[in-house]
Amino acid sequence: MSDTTLEAVLRRDRVVVMAALVGIAVLAWVYVLWLATDMAGMDMSNTDMGGMDMGAAVAPGFRAWAPADFAFICTMWAVMMVGMMTPSVAPMLLLYAGVGRKAQADGRPIASTGWFFTGYLTVWTAFSVAATGAQWLLGRVALLDPLMATDSTILGGLVLIAAGLYQWTPIKAACLRQCQGPISFLASRGGFRSAPLGALRLGIDHGLYCLGCCWALMALLFVGGVMNILWIAGIALLVLLEKTVTSGPLIPRISGVLMVAAGAWLVFRAL
Repeated sequence: MSDTTLEAVLRRDRVVVMAALVGIAVLAWVYVLWLATDMAGMDMSNTDMGGMDMGAAVAPGFRAWAPADFAFICTMWAVMMVGMMTPSVAPMLLLYAGVGRKAQADGRPIASTGWFFTGYLTVWTAFSVAATGAQWLLGRVALLDPLMATDSTILGGLVLIAAGLYQWTPIKAACLRQCQGPISFLASRGGFRSAPLGALRLGIDHGLYCLGCCWALMALLFVGGVMNILWIAGIALLVLLEKTVTSGPLIPRISGVLMVAAGAWLVFRAL
């Protein structure tokens, strides 16, 4: 295969992968938008969907959760994580797809990008289970309103302060470096994998760094509302900027200061 032909194939592969990622992200956002619009307009105390009390699902203080409630909320979180995190992992996936095609052309095939992406999403699916448990707990102690924002101004302020302080920690900086530098991440782990399970584990590793970078930002969903579309979009944009703008820790530190200031103001106002 000539260099010109290979370059054309690589361009085509990048377009295909990017189109797939855009499609996945759009579908996830459409689902979250539909869900938020539906919940905003419903009577939360007695709405039933397919035999499931939706009021209980989003604010479990109405009654104890059934397994279907937990499954519904966990699915909601998982789809929301796909919509929020797919744009920020796109550079890594595009790099993987391009190198994979070149390796195949050179007779050294590597596992498909899909295995890597599956490993990455596995981490955020596990996070979705934990977030669902946190939502259940907050609801049981009556600290969530029907749209899944905390009812406690002090708690919201403390979460903002904690998230802001985390933005300045060495752990945040170390995880962010791995997310900002796909090539250095791969180099530190011996490069690409030829076996599917190896690519899956590599995706899990990258997902864990991403989780270490972003989990505190995701906790802010309970401050502004898990079904607040503008709040969700704002957090997703911050995640994207942190990972793609080559400014080192500048963006996290600026945002961290703003979060601490906002949280302190909320706590002071509530006292």
